[in-house]
Amino acid sequence: MNSQPHSNLDFTCLLEALPNPLVALDGENNFIFANAAAENFFQSSFRSLNRKGLAAIIPATSPLLSLLTDTRNRNATFNEYGVIIGTPSTGGERVVDLQIAPVISPNSDQKGMIVIQILTRSMAKKIDQQLTHRSAARTVTGMASMLAHEIKNPLSGIRGAAQLLESGLDADDLELTELIITETDRIRDLVNQMEEFSDERPITREPINIHAVLSHVRKVAINGFAKDIRISERYDPSLPRVYGNRDQLVQVLLNLVKNAAEAIQDSNNEGQEGEIIFSTAFRPGVHLSMRGGQAGAGHERISLPLEVKVTNTGHEISADFIPHMFEPFVSTKPNGKGLGLALTAKIIGDHGGVIDCTSKNGKTEFAILLPMAKTIGPDDTNMETLL
Repeated sequence: MNSQPHSNLDFTCLLEALPNPLVALDGENNFIFANAAAENFFQSSFRSLNRKGLAAIIPATSPLLSLLTDTRNRNATFNEYGVIIGTPSTGGERVVDLQIAPVISPNSDQKGMIVIQILTRSMAKKIDQQLTHRSAARTVTGMASMLAHEIKNPLSGIRGAAQLLESGLDADDLELTELIITETDRIRDLVNQMEEFSDERPITREPINIHAVLSHVRKVAINGFAKDIRISERYDPSLPRVYGNRDQLVQVLLNLVKNAAEAIQDSNNEGQEGEIIFSTAFRPGVHLSMRGGQAGAGHERISLPLEVKVTNTGHEISADFIPHMFEPFVSTKPNGKGLGLALTAKIIGDHGGVIDCTSKNGKTEFAILLPMAKTIGPDDTNMETLL
């Protein structure tokens, strides 16, 4: 087999033929090459990309710039997953996987050159998972309605009978009636939790200051279950208001923070101090298509630009478990009921939003995308009550 390069072979043609977007940057992060797939991905010609530069086509919060710096400093190849890239003017923000490699060349003019291959990961995959979770929640809804009616009334009778028996029993027998009452209360609480799935009434929503909600959740956490854990805040101070239900958003965030605190406490992280991080950001370009509520309305396109994240440094979650973690009765806890995250997904779904989880590099991150309030007043930022 002849391994020598073909003298007439144009390697540019090979790069142009690649189905995945491929770009090359010089040491100043200017585009020096973009194949046809990259032009299609960014919806811009190479000439336009070359004129704009990298900084104009990626979000300011994207980790890509730091990855490029690491690639150059270490002269090593990096694979990064779940990176947000693109802007509304270049096709919208999308979640992609990146393969970043330095170009090793004796030519001093090519110092700092980097090649980036983009592997697209459609947001539709996450949305499909959310719709599956909501379908599972609706399945639990029917069962919860039946259980609430068929179980709660007999439980009340059993508990009442046990209380009546207590008046004529000695100390040994009282222990048995207390056990009956305790167990009926436990079953009642479980049914009450499941019953929350059966409430199909439209939720009452209004413009909500999400930073005020996070501040309230933080106060509850540091004065209770997370009193020994550092909670940091990284907010976008200009974030518009969320269109949501305050009490339900508090419930969602408290559940996520409680899970984060338990993960940190269980991991013990070899003596290192655990941390929970609240962060918010504006993510334009993320939309969810939903069927219109009125006849003939077709599909309504809902914008989900408001991102709220709860990140912790506890145990990583298995990659095999993550696709199923929002399903009812699925839990990693030995005594977990598997309803907390399922209810969280239902509430976020009722808000027209999406929740996702990633777990890598010693951190677990829950990201919530929510719609913003359509009516924006003069005091529309979320930091107003905190400053």
